[in-house]
Amino acid sequence: MDTPLARAQAGLGALLHRLDLYDLDVRLKIDGLLVSNPFADGCCDDTPEPSDTITCRPRPDDGDRFWFAHSWGEWIAEVDHVADAALLIATRLCACGPDHSAGPSRSHRLPATSKNTATRP
Repeated sequence: MDTPLARAQAGLGALLHRLDLYDLDVRLKIDGLLVSNPFADGCCDDTPEPSDTITCRPRPDDGDRFWFAHSWGEWIAEVDHVADAALLIATRLCACGPDHSAGPSRSHRLPATSKNTATRP
């Protein structure tokens, strides 16, 4: 049976795995996903790195479909749009790849096509 709790947990689980692509620290907590960027500076001594707790809950003004939301209540994306949500969260937390673009880190991108450099005798 697909209960609201099961739907929220499934959405957060999918988001957790997608956020791994951005080299963010992600922990599942009772109140949502705690996402932080250990490679960026936070705002103050109490917050040494940017972080947010992401929830998944019904959105009343969208037919109670499940959406991801920031800790301050701003909606991110519908639960079925995990890639979009992950990109928006990573961008908000200043998670950039090594080439300074907002996107998955180079270590998680697909490798470029290799060229055979062997020579024939």
